[in-house]
Amino acid sequence: MMLEEQEDLQKALEDLKTEHRDLDIVIQQLADSTPVDFLRLQRLKKRKLFLKDSISKIESMLLPDIIA
Repeated sequence: MMLEEQEDLQKALEDLKTEHRDLDIVIQQLADSTPVDFLRLQRLKKRKLFLKDSISKIESMLLPDIIA
């Protein structure tokens, strides 16, 4: 993998992690509010799960293959 590609992936990874953390806060605030908007809460949780999967995918791309 070229250095430029690796830097792009690192930047994307940081952006995804930031959004994931921000969603934690929004989800908690929404869950604490009354009345609870369950549809919006469900959509945000799905987005957070998608972000988690994307983060894992990029992290695996950045880790070098280790031959056991």
